[in-house]
Amino acid sequence: MDADRVSDAFGALGDPTRRAILARLAETPQAVRELAEGLPVTRSAVSQHLKVLKDAGLVSERAEGTRRIYRLNPAAVAALRDQLDTYWQRALAGYKDIAEESRKEDR
Repeated sequence: MDADRVSDAFGALGDPTRRAILARLAETPQAVRELAEGLPVTRSAVSQHLKVLKDAGLVSERAEGTRRIYRLNPAAVAALRDQLDTYWQRALAGYKDIAEESRKEDR
């Protein structure tokens, strides 16, 4: 997943409804109707959110008769995790540098 796609994915996750949809798809692939059940939005709104998630590469779809079944894209989620791990490692390294600098000043 390239840097622009990762950025799009993080942007797509900025919406709580899309995060809820993604969480449900992490459990099992589902159709729009199934996803809309229990969400405070219409099927049409769920479809629009799925388009954003699909454009960001976070979900894929397949035809099953007249229905479209959506599923989580594990490679895209792994790319997001890798990016977050990079941020985390940089933050820890920065904290370590500050702590070591503080120790030197205390001596």
